[in-house]
Amino acid sequence: MDNLSSLSYFVPELFLSAAILIIIIIDLLLKKEQKIWTGFLSAAALIISTFLIFQQYQLSASEIFRGMLVVDSMAVLIKLIIAVSTTIIILFSLPFIKTKSEYYMLLLITTLGMFLMAGVNDILMIILAMELVGLMSYVLAGFTKRNLRSNEGSLKYILYAATSTGVMAFGFSYLYGMTGQTNLFKIQQALLANPPQQAAFFIVMILILAGLGYKIAMVPFHFWLPDVYEGAPTPITAFLSVGPKAAGIAVLIRFFTTVVSHSAPGAALSFLQNLQVHIPMLLAVLAVLTMTLGNVVALRQTNIKRLMAYSSIAHAGYMLMAMVVFNSQGYQAILFYLIVYLFMNFGAFWVIITMTQKLGSEEIDAFKGLGYRAPYTAVSMAIFLFSLTGLPPLAGFIGKFYLFSAVVKADWYVLALLGVLNSVISLYYYANIVREMFLRTTETQVDIPVSLYDKVLLTLMLVPTVLFGIYWNPVLRLTEISFNILR
Repeated sequence: MDNLSSLSYFVPELFLSAAILIIIIIDLLLKKEQKIWTGFLSAAALIISTFLIFQQYQLSASEIFRGMLVVDSMAVLIKLIIAVSTTIIILFSLPFIKTKSEYYMLLLITTLGMFLMAGVNDILMIILAMELVGLMSYVLAGFTKRNLRSNEGSLKYILYAATSTGVMAFGFSYLYGMTGQTNLFKIQQALLANPPQQAAFFIVMILILAGLGYKIAMVPFHFWLPDVYEGAPTPITAFLSVGPKAAGIAVLIRFFTTVVSHSAPGAALSFLQNLQVHIPMLLAVLAVLTMTLGNVVALRQTNIKRLMAYSSIAHAGYMLMAMVVFNSQGYQAILFYLIVYLFMNFGAFWVIITMTQKLGSEEIDAFKGLGYRAPYTAVSMAIFLFSLTGLPPLAGFIGKFYLFSAVVKADWYVLALLGVLNSVISLYYYANIVREMFLRTTETQVDIPVSLYDKVLLTLMLVPTVLFGIYWNPVLRLTEISFNILR
């Protein structure tokens, strides 16, 4: 599709780009005490973008801008998840970021980059979209300039990112050398017509995984994440745990679905066997390493943000586990889990944001007696943590059920068993926080005031976490219709 015809498929991105420019101009006209309005305008722009994205479900799946991007139902769902997550983060940030308009601009630009990542169809576009997201994220991670940990986290973030992106670009150059193409569909056709040398193709996949794996914090490309999560402003920590991760998983799914497997019935397995490179086994090993390292190291953490960082690594492992099956059921399970993970993870982070401000510490010990000092907040936190563990009847249980079900149906029994064992391990460190809140007390049991705004946002995260564990059919249907992926 030529560039002019593609514009009708690019409406959400065009609107968000225009909104960013307009809000920048408005910001120049506002006094310092009025700059909070840029936050409200940013949230409004994202809500309108969400509505425009919904309209794209009615469009037929198509390549746009001469094959650089695609618009299909998976791209639409990922963009919805991204838009909703950024809107929530802006709502989280409003009580704390009132005079820094650039903060909201950076969030909107990052969101625009993630929209592009959701529909990438060319290796050059993958690099450009990831760099747009990355450059804004580095600044957001170090936004609290006078905080040494924030500075350290931002520096490590950009150094690891530069290295992993360089390695990935090197892998893409080899892939281009093998096929003479940058478009993913044309790369697929070239590989099918002339299967590459086995060892060279395996090396290319490892190099590319260095970049894509870094984006979702997959072991061994996870080193940046704990320090960045601890140093970044807590709303940005929450944002990085969902938004960029969803975009990274979208790129991972699209790349492997198009380049490694084939869309024709039964051809994916044949293609993989012809290459004699067992990509599913490689992904299975990486999934086990990711969830195991995340959970085991989380056991030793005393800082709650670092604990949530390693928890995030473990959850990336759970989702990567369903990639192994290379079929629509596995991909749908990943999309389902992303949706429920958004609410339960953001809910836990909202408690961390509000309570660490009032307790004056990010240590888990500071949460002692919270069940008596702020009962509604503590009970909600317990529900979020148990949902992250995967206990019924909460949304996290249903999400993990579909992940494990997809793996078991594909006969990866050992992988499913290791996933269950890792969930059991995670129960220990999640339950430790609950123990601190309800089974330990402080010398002074003074009530902690919780504002109406805090309670409303907490409830908005809590309701889906509980509801989707009891009635999840709407989410399931949404993921079923959202894997009409253009291949």
